[in-house]
Amino acid sequence: GATALEVSAGATRALAVRPVPPEGAVAVASHSHRDAATDGWRAAPGTTETSSLGSSLKFGLFAAGAAEVYPRFSPTMEWDTAAGDAVLRVAGGKVQTPAGDDFTYGKPDYRNGAFVAFGGFSPITAST
Repeated sequence: GATALEVSAGATRALAVRPVPPEGAVAVASHSHRDAATDGWRAAPGTTETSSLGSSLKFGLFAAGAAEVYPRFSPTMEWDTAAGDAVLRVAGGKVQTPAGDDFTYGKPDYRNGAFVAFGGFSPITAST
């Protein structure tokens, strides 16, 4: 179910998140760590498609303009998310806690809590 991206040899394009398409947002979710909280969250109105991939690749889909939201409620480690988060932020996206606080790094045990990564819109403010 992954989205294929067509790229011509030598072609370049700026990283940028996309606005939500008229047909609805594309959510990305873990293929091996799906839980009831994630499934309930991604079923929210406005999300019409879900794609499953590894953590780092999910963030890349935002930068490529191929997805809008990644809710994650099961554990990850900082090394699973930091590089992808950096790419997402450069592209204009954001990562927040489900409560809407900024997602931060440098935790003593490197364990991440729940987060929602998104590009092009804020599902946190849209759903509250």
